[in-house]
Amino acid sequence: MVVLGRLADPYGIRGWLRLYPFGDDPLDWSEMPVWWIAREGEPWREVKLKGLKVHGDGVVVLLDGIADRTDAETMKGVLVGAPRDALPATDEDEFYWGDLIGLEVVNTADEKLGKVSGLIETGANDVLRVVGEEGAERLLPFVSAVVLAVDKEAGLIRVEWGSDW
Repeated sequence: MVVLGRLADPYGIRGWLRLYPFGDDPLDWSEMPVWWIAREGEPWREVKLKGLKVHGDGVVVLLDGIADRTDAETMKGVLVGAPRDALPATDEDEFYWGDLIGLEVVNTADEKLGKVSGLIETGANDVLRVVGEEGAERLLPFVSAVVLAVDKEAGLIRVEWGSDW
């Protein structure tokens, strides 16, 4: 499963929820026949999407079985995902976050910096969380000046980043 986003606060009284997407275009998710939802650490379950619309600077969704605000309040923090094969193919320089997690990060001096343990979305750019063998965490901006190449098949990300930074 690829985690696409997280359900947030209720919107209104009819069961709508704000959606915090981890991707660029959540409006395309309306084309998926079903959504998969789960709390972290729990099994995924399918749910039908009844509505999805832009509201202000965000997106709100209505899921089958969520009838009112009380139901919606119980859904806060639930993850939205999809099987990898249900997602559209990415362009050459685009990646799903789930495809990057676990890749080895090596700098231009061929020093191993660690493996990608997660990503953080900031307003300016995404950030790779890289954890070394010793357990130290590095935060590397996922921008072209730092990330030189991503080779998913080789399991490697090459970066312009010093081992002592």
